[in-house]
Amino acid sequence: MRICKNEKEKVLEAIRQSKIDAAAVSFNDLVDDIILEMQQHGLLSLLENAFIDKRDDNAHIPLHLVLTLGIAAKMKLKTSLTDIPYAINDAQTLAELGYNLIDIEHGLEEGLLAEGTLRNWINKYESPISGNVYDHEFVVAYNQYVQKQILPTLNIQPNIHILDCTKVKVKLKNKNYEHSEVVTDEEGPQRGYKIGTLRGIMKDTGILEEITLGSIKTHDLELCRNMLLSSEMLQPGDILINDRGFLSRAVMNALKTTRSVDTYIPVRKNMEIYITAVSLANEQNKWQKHPNRKRKTQRIALIRDLGPYWQSDNVEKDVPLNASVVHDTKENKYFVFITTDTSKTAKQIIKTYELRPEIEEDYRQIKDFWKLEDFKSTKYSFIVFHIVMVLIGYMYFQIFKTLDGNERYQRKSLPVLLKNYVQKDRITSIIVYAGAYFGIFDLLEFMDIYASCNEEIKKRLRPILANT
Repeated sequence: MRICKNEKEKVLEAIRQSKIDAAAVSFNDLVDDIILEMQQHGLLSLLENAFIDKRDDNAHIPLHLVLTLGIAAKMKLKTSLTDIPYAINDAQTLAELGYNLIDIEHGLEEGLLAEGTLRNWINKYESPISGNVYDHEFVVAYNQYVQKQILPTLNIQPNIHILDCTKVKVKLKNKNYEHSEVVTDEEGPQRGYKIGTLRGIMKDTGILEEITLGSIKTHDLELCRNMLLSSEMLQPGDILINDRGFLSRAVMNALKTTRSVDTYIPVRKNMEIYITAVSLANEQNKWQKHPNRKRKTQRIALIRDLGPYWQSDNVEKDVPLNASVVHDTKENKYFVFITTDTSKTAKQIIKTYELRPEIEEDYRQIKDFWKLEDFKSTKYSFIVFHIVMVLIGYMYFQIFKTLDGNERYQRKSLPVLLKNYVQKDRITSIIVYAGAYFGIFDLLEFMDIYASCNEEIKKRLRPILANT
């Protein structure tokens, strides 16, 4: 394997002397465009600031390029390790990443590095198990990459966050999945893991700014408790949106008093605070229209000072709670959403909480299309590597849609864009390799060069022209 430098003049001289090694045609696609935009914003090289390089050999290939190949493979729906070396085979894309590589014996068609090298490298990362939380080094690296590299570089500071968990399922009958466990719920028995995510809202989309992995048996709150109480993503004045799986008076108190973070969460029908809120809403009879026009049969009401109706073991530390009560007049059903921010109106509480389904859409996409649960190995390190590469690819896609000039991609999923994608208008490029150098030529320029070459070099260049 040889790393080549971009030296066009030296390649031209080699062409004149009939001393070229190889040539390739460049055709880009949407994923290549996304990868290149991440490169142009300086995000790819930052991978090396978060992921530890544990390779003993093949270190001449930059770690961020290896990781970029892994990410691109997941974006192109290639889930096997054997696919990673081939994830980016467009020569110009590789060139614009800052490197180009050529295997003199086999050519780019054979990939940029061996599958065995990848396996040996991934096996070196550890997964210290702490109870039902599995803090693998790749998970730590993902969180550091997003929080310490991506967000500061792009000057993104989300102040609204959505917390949720989802099951990551594997084959029920296969007991070989390391650290996997079985749980039985309304869907029946399931084997796998559970991932907790903190999603920061940015513009019209969101970014998974912190993740945690653990046992599928673990309660959502317990899996995410440490993340909730210590995440650097939650800053004073921020908003946290949860579902009922995270109901905890003590946690809400702590977030409000020690971190100045306000919580929005629905309560259960069997709780005293729910019963009281519904009773007071009907008694006061100050109903308003639901702010969501699609919910024409629903009305809302603000109920204040509900804190005493849901108490913790340390009542003196309980913070005040208000609620927005929703009444579906058609079904005659009530829903109660509480918050620690007592300055908000009923409409504001509802509008804030209605942001929560966005994280469910994230889960749907990364499972249904991005193949999050398509594991090709039962070893835990390989499972986590796959998950993290998928999530970084999904993050790149979300960022890509928010960049200037990409407004047309907003609110669209990757499968829709891939189906309708038209390559950018650009003249096909030719990459020519000679010794330790490569040069990029547009098609017309290359044809002029071809016309001036002797018959020996023309013979070597002719197959390239035939593919343009």
